[in-house]
Amino acid sequence: MLTAPFKGAGYLFRGIRLIMKPGLRRFVVVPVLINTVLFAAAIGYASGQLDLLDTWLQSLLPDWLDWLTTLLWPVFVLVAMLVIFYGFTLVANVIAAPFNGLLSEKVELLLTGQPIESESDWKKLMKDLAPMIFAELRKLLYFVLRAIPALIVSIFIPFVWLIFAAWMLAVEYVDYPLGNHGKLFPANIDVLRGRRMLGLGFGGMVSILTLIPVINFITVPAAVAGATAMWVEQLADRD
Repeated sequence: MLTAPFKGAGYLFRGIRLIMKPGLRRFVVVPVLINTVLFAAAIGYASGQLDLLDTWLQSLLPDWLDWLTTLLWPVFVLVAMLVIFYGFTLVANVIAAPFNGLLSEKVELLLTGQPIESESDWKKLMKDLAPMIFAELRKLLYFVLRAIPALIVSIFIPFVWLIFAAWMLAVEYVDYPLGNHGKLFPANIDVLRGRRMLGLGFGGMVSILTLIPVINFITVPAAVAGATAMWVEQLADRD
């Protein structure tokens, strides 16, 4: 139990190594391009909102409590950055869902030697397009309904959002290997509940790398690959 979060975090780095393999690189290109464009937009948007956030924070406090701004500013910035970057991650995954599913399939084939189905890559991509995007939209709704109360609490207790984001990212990425086996969201929640700390360790590390410039461009495909390896080695027998 104590080592489970570290083992989960390690699967993200396993995913980084996997997407560098020659047989998988071509399945990484489109997710990386989508991620690069949207994260660049997220960085520009976040930068433009910081001044507004500062003005709003100062308007909440009377003049004699201005010193609290110095203390609260880092907390508000951290929460705002997490919300913005995680929100853009979800949008990127909705757009790239079919490509991420295809990458997950190829990672599982590499790890197990067992193909999931015999259809051609592009035929499968077009077949899975609608159900995978629909599943992503369901996850987005699941996130929004829970993010609002989590965000309110996080203003006062920031680590609540960190735990929430870690869990949601684990749910997000484990959904790809499950989807390849015909089980779309929310089946992944039941699978992860049995290995909650493993999932939180994985999702927590994804959260950290998501906030690191340049590295966050490859975080999505690395997380897809890492979650697939975690599924094959830790979660499949619990399905």
